[in-house]
Amino acid sequence: MTRRSVAQPVGTLITVATTGAETAKADAPGLPTTLDELVETARRCEQAGAALIHVHVRDDAHEPTLDLARLRETVAALRETTDLIVQLSTGGAVTDPYADRLRVLEADPDSCSLTCGTTNFGDDVFLNPYPFMRELYLAAREREIVPEFEIFDLGHLASLERLLGERGLPYGGRVHVDLVLGVPGALPGTTASLVAALAALPDAVTSWSATGIGRAHLPILAATLSAGGHLRVGMEDNLILERGRPVRHNVELVDRATTFATLMQRPPLTTDQARDLLQVRPRAA
Repeated sequence: MTRRSVAQPVGTLITVATTGAETAKADAPGLPTTLDELVETARRCEQAGAALIHVHVRDDAHEPTLDLARLRETVAALRETTDLIVQLSTGGAVTDPYADRLRVLEADPDSCSLTCGTTNFGDDVFLNPYPFMRELYLAAREREIVPEFEIFDLGHLASLERLLGERGLPYGGRVHVDLVLGVPGALPGTTASLVAALAALPDAVTSWSATGIGRAHLPILAATLSAGGHLRVGMEDNLILERGRPVRHNVELVDRATTFATLMQRPPLTTDQARDLLQVRPRAA
């Protein structure tokens, strides 16, 4: 299915989701949970081809936190040491209250995640009622922060279409969605699910990426490139590089994504090209 609103890209936006809020440091020692580890990871992943970093922050006990001071410190450190587009998660952990998730925007990232509906998340429920989604959207636009619309279920695309119809386009005028496939209780990590989601994309969508959770990582990576999409990889979503071999560093996943994208004659976008794709604010001097 060809969508007039989604141009076939000449390159690939590679997003690295480094940490997440679910995996314990003890279970994945290579998970970057300190600021120094995150900065080192960001620099290596940028050199390997990533143009955007999706960030969750941990506290001194390596537990997920939405502490505003830590978020601000993290954004500043990443901007000082890399040219990456800095995207903060507004999802946090599934237990984080709405007020704390909204406050993430006060750290002034380039971009933020915006999940387009409530979904089952393993044994938990990730709550994203429409009024919260709308409030987060309007606050991001007021602060000139570009949202990335996270889609876990097909109904989320209908909610996104409703939001855009009622409230207009986001800051920058582009609409980028990320399809998250393989979370237990949400869209399965299959090519059929990817195709179904692409068929349901609102006409306003200008670009899209996808990620496969766990064992869906490689099949979704390959299917996404073949369908003209962009890639999200990282230890937030996948901890196994190959059978019997855990991921030791996020750069391994970025290296593999870069190899696949280059073989498909869609090499990684530079950070400047990615900013143009998403219409993110120019990098501050």
